[in-house]
Amino acid sequence: MKFKGFVAAAALGAMLVSAVSVLHVTPAYAAAPSQKITRDVALKLQAAQKAIQKGDYATGLADLDKVSGMADAHKSPYAMHIMNQLYVFAYEKTHKYDKLAPKLEALLKDPYVTAAQTQQFTTALAQIYYQLHDFPKAIEYGTEAIQKGFGGTKMQTLVGQAYYLQGNWKQTIKFERGLVDSAVKAGRKPSRQSLQLIQSSCMKLHDQSCLLNSLEQLVVYYPQRQYWQYLLFQTFKSIKSDANLLEAYRLAFAVGVMQQPHEFTDYAELAIEAGSPGEAEQVLTSALKNNVFSDPHQKAKAERILKDAKKRAAKDQTTLADTAALAAKQVKGDSDIRVGLAYYGYKQYDKAIQMFNQGISKGGLTRPAEAHLLLGISQLKAGNKPAAVKAFNSVKGNPTLQRLAALWVLKAKSMG
Repeated sequence: MKFKGFVAAAALGAMLVSAVSVLHVTPAYAAAPSQKITRDVALKLQAAQKAIQKGDYATGLADLDKVSGMADAHKSPYAMHIMNQLYVFAYEKTHKYDKLAPKLEALLKDPYVTAAQTQQFTTALAQIYYQLHDFPKAIEYGTEAIQKGFGGTKMQTLVGQAYYLQGNWKQTIKFERGLVDSAVKAGRKPSRQSLQLIQSSCMKLHDQSCLLNSLEQLVVYYPQRQYWQYLLFQTFKSIKSDANLLEAYRLAFAVGVMQQPHEFTDYAELAIEAGSPGEAEQVLTSALKNNVFSDPHQKAKAERILKDAKKRAAKDQTTLADTAALAAKQVKGDSDIRVGLAYYGYKQYDKAIQMFNQGISKGGLTRPAEAHLLLGISQLKAGNKPAAVKAFNSVKGNPTLQRLAALWVLKAKSMG
């Protein structure tokens, strides 16, 4: 991040105008006792000022250096005030920021600087020290500006990045999490930069828990493929059954991270095997439309699976209502769940929800965690986020599905 034009020329020009009026002195001292300057000092300051006004900064700075060496100048706080103002103006114009910063610090300590100038100088110092890579000083002045209420988002950005570039990643996380938490509490969307700084700091610290937490926040507020890919990669590594793999594919497809041809065909085959040919048809139709299969053999395989899925779906839908009626008569709920899954594949989410609820209420399920997860997904697809989140939170007993349910909650939150 670059911060340019550290001190606004217009504002410093106004200071210079103020200095002009003061330096037109003829008596030994200026009229106000608090602004007294000896005639010799005043004339030399006036000479420096005239040179600077003409753009002859080398001469002006040389004259100021002479004033700086005068004992009488140091006896007059007002003379030092004027001198430092002129130094700041000249150094800003000549881009000598390493020399400008100490003069601004001196101005902050004198009694003639206004409240508005204090704000301006404090934020300018934070920016200057950041540019000079003096990150402790940048943090010092940036934090002061924030605490006094005039830093704004620019100072927040500067301080967070200064902590990061300093290599203080724990403090980066602490600072940025404070900003994120404040934004969320106020009902605002936290900045992407804050979340990314947290993510990067977690990686620097090799803190896996911290990293996952940061990615979870990123997919809620900025749901991009690369964030979902990492979260799902971690989940896929723990999968040991086809049933869990199918559920993982469902989420991967929903958040748009599936890319490899075999992922689409594997997903479709697992869906058909589970009794959801309509879902397999959706997946492969989308993949073929988006030209996922560049290899002729892979494309041919996908087309064969799609043909089989369509055939099964056509036959299935002619008897599905009768199958649902038979399932309703069963004491245990597994049959209801299977019918619900079929309805889900045909995007008949209301019927799917009815069957899932029916099966869950009966109990005796072989895979209860999967039933609750499917209920949540169907409710989310139907547009009922509160009910979906409730169902996702009820997924218990299967660590992989619990994790997937938690990720589905993030998906729900990211939908606004």
